[in-house]
Amino acid sequence: MKLIGIVLVCACVAPPTPSATQPPNRTTGTPSTASDSASVSKREWTVDGVVRTALVCLPPAANRTAETPLVFCWHGHGGNAVHSRATAAFETAWPEAIVVYPQGLNTVSPLVDPDGKKSGWQTAAGNNGDRDIKLYDAMVDSLRAEYKLDGRHTYSAGHSNGGFFSYLLWQTRGATLAAIGPVAGAYLKPTADIKPLPVIHVAGKDDPIVKFSWQERTFENVRAANACISEGKPWAAEGGLTATLYESSKGAPLVTVIHEGGHEYPKGSSALIARFFKEHAQAAVAATVPK
Repeated sequence: MKLIGIVLVCACVAPPTPSATQPPNRTTGTPSTASDSASVSKREWTVDGVVRTALVCLPPAANRTAETPLVFCWHGHGGNAVHSRATAAFETAWPEAIVVYPQGLNTVSPLVDPDGKKSGWQTAAGNNGDRDIKLYDAMVDSLRAEYKLDGRHTYSAGHSNGGFFSYLLWQTRGATLAAIGPVAGAYLKPTADIKPLPVIHVAGKDDPIVKFSWQERTFENVRAANACISEGKPWAAEGGLTATLYESSKGAPLVTVIHEGGHEYPKGSSALIARFFKEHAQAAVAATVPK
């Protein structure tokens, strides 16, 4: 697959998380606030000699079924895993899923952070030595092995820069994903050979950072990549949000959720994204992520 990324990095207002101080590969329990049933811990992986962290929310049945969903939720530029969990709360929207909130490293954003003083994610293949794609690989490999997951129910969501990164994962690791759910992200440089993948995308008409015109172009790119054959029709509603479905001849529909607001993560987004994810699983998946 030709790896072509996205050159824009977007902002999210939230303070960065302090650097991890624990030894690599440790697990530290923390109390759950978003879900009474989820067990939440801070996990660590060492990637190219750097300790990377994420909050991992485990449902009670995580060790009982191979079909347990695995959901990654990536914060926006300048955000952190704690804020991402408090905002998205996927473990509440989908209590049966293992939900992972990774923590980014300081990353240059030509648009909002040219000095790279805030945390974020790469937005093009090859940037920063592919450190964030490698983090995804490490987390997928270890969590699938640890909880004996079948690999058919892995999903990526994210806000702003995290939404861009979800689109990059489609381009570079699409064979490992069943669907993605970007919020206020964009897919501006499509690849000719990308494989169809179900997408639900949440966009604000008044977004001052990821302009709505860019997100409309994203919808066009996704519909072309996924061979969407229908005009939009109502799909679902949640928390004042309404969703429109574009069916696909390849089994990879696009759902758009368009609201009147700006760059926020609107209430109801996670419920709609989780509902969409539940409708899509891979027929088969490779035993490990491609390298």
